[in-house]
Amino acid sequence: MKKIKFGTDGWRGIIADDFTFENLRIVSQAVADYVNGRDMGHKGIVVGYDNRFLSDRFADTVADVMIQNGIKVYLANGPLPTPVTAFAVKVHQAAGAVMLTASHNPPDYNGFKFIPDYAGPALPHITEAIEENIDRLQGGKGLRPFLHEQAQELVVTPVKPDVPRVAERIIIDPRSEYFEHLEQLVDMEVIAGSNLQVMVDAMHGSGMGYLDVMLERAGISVEPCRCYRDPLFGGSLPEPTGQTLARGRDWVKEGCGRLGLALDGDADRFGIIDSGGVYITPNQFLPLLYHHLITKKGLVGPVTRTVATTHMLDRIANKHGQAVYETAVGFKYIGQNLLEKGCVLGCEESGGLSIKGHIPEKDGILAGLLAAEMVAVHGKSLQEIAGDVVKEYGGQLYSERLDMHTSTAKKQIVMEKLQQFNPVGLAGTLVTNRIILDGVKLVLDSNEWVLVRASGTEPLFRIYVESDRLERINELARDVAMQIGLDG
Repeated sequence: MKKIKFGTDGWRGIIADDFTFENLRIVSQAVADYVNGRDMGHKGIVVGYDNRFLSDRFADTVADVMIQNGIKVYLANGPLPTPVTAFAVKVHQAAGAVMLTASHNPPDYNGFKFIPDYAGPALPHITEAIEENIDRLQGGKGLRPFLHEQAQELVVTPVKPDVPRVAERIIIDPRSEYFEHLEQLVDMEVIAGSNLQVMVDAMHGSGMGYLDVMLERAGISVEPCRCYRDPLFGGSLPEPTGQTLARGRDWVKEGCGRLGLALDGDADRFGIIDSGGVYITPNQFLPLLYHHLITKKGLVGPVTRTVATTHMLDRIANKHGQAVYETAVGFKYIGQNLLEKGCVLGCEESGGLSIKGHIPEKDGILAGLLAAEMVAVHGKSLQEIAGDVVKEYGGQLYSERLDMHTSTAKKQIVMEKLQQFNPVGLAGTLVTNRIILDGVKLVLDSNEWVLVRASGTEPLFRIYVESDRLERINELARDVAMQIGLDG
C-alpha cells in the first residue's frame, strides 16, 4: 500500500489507483481520531465536494466514517467551492471541514483536504498529526475488515467502542450566508452601476453558480462559459491560465465585453482577461489589488506573500509604511499571517488570495468580484490601473516561472548542489541576500531576484525570476541553471 502523504494542499491521488474508497476510509478515520482526540467531535464536521468523478460518493463515505465515530456531519447538498466549504465551518461553528477536491489537477485525480476550525488550510503540525494516525491505521491497529452485508464488498470500519456511534447527518446549503458575507467585503453597488459586461468561466468546476450569480444579482451582463458539470473538464486542465482561457480572451478581444473572470476546478484560484483580450497574471494583478485596498477601500495594513510572489507588493507596502511577511509556498502559511499578523492581503503567484475580514483560505470568487470592483471604481481597465501603479511605485517589474525538467537521478545531484548554492553574484550582479524558506532564493543588489524550487513529485525544478528588464529574465535563469547543473 502506498504511503498516504499530505502535500502542499492536502492528499491527492489518481482515482482507483491510490485514491480508493479503502484509503479514503483510513484517512477519514485518521481525521476523526484527530478531532475526537481534541474533544471537538461534538462540534461536527462540514463535508464538501467538487464536480469530479465520484466526488459525491467519496463525500458520503467520509460522512459515514465521521458518523460512526460519533461526529455530527454537515453534508453539502451539492458540489461546493473550497472557499464556501471553508466558510461553512464558521457558519456552523464546526470543528473543521473535509473537502473532496483535486483542485486544478487532471481529471483522473481526486483529493482530500482537511480544513481546521479556523477555516483555512491545515498547518503542518495538524497534517503531521493526521499522518501519524494514518500510519497507525495502515499498520492495522484500530481497524478491522468486514464484509458489508448489502454491498458484499470489503470495507474498513473503525472499532471505537468508547465513542457513541449515533450522530446526525445534516444537509446544508451555505450559499446564502456566503453571498451575504461577500457583499459586505465587495462594493456590489458600484459594480451594479458600472455597466460592465463580464464573461464568467467556471471551467466545469464547482464554482459555477457563484461568481456568475453574484454578478447577475448586481444587474450586470454576464456571459456564462463552461458553467456546467463535466468530470473530464472538456479535455483540459481546470486551471485558469493564459493558455486555457482562450474563449474568454477571444470574447473580450471581439468586443463582446470588458472583462473575463475564471475559476479553477474548486474555485479557490482565479484567472483574469482584461480589455483587448489580455491575460493578467496573478503577479500583475496582486499589486493592483493591494494598491486598491489601501487607496480606495481604506484597508491599510501589512501584506503577506510567498517567496515566489512579486516584490511590487513590497514597494507598495514600503511607500505606505507597512510590513511585508514572506512565507514558504503554500496558502496555509499565508492564512496563518492573515490570522495572526493583521495583514490586509494574503496572496501567492499561483492565483490564490484572501483579504482582511474574510476566511484565511484562498478564494477565486472573491478575487473575481474584487477585479470587477476595481474596474468599476477606477473607471479604467486593469492595464490602465497598472500603468498608474507603475508610475506611483517606481517602474515596471517582470516576473516569470521557467520549468526545468531533468532525470530522477540528476534531480538528487542538483538537490545536493542547491543546498550549498550561495554564489557571490548572478549574471554580473552582486547577490545581497540568500533566503531558504522554500528552495533557494537569491536577491541581487539590483533588487532583482531568482528562486529555485524542486518539485515534490516530479524530476523537475522551477526557476522563478523577477527583474525590471524583460531581457534579464532568461539571462538570470540561464546563469542559475548553469551553476547548479541544470543546463544540459
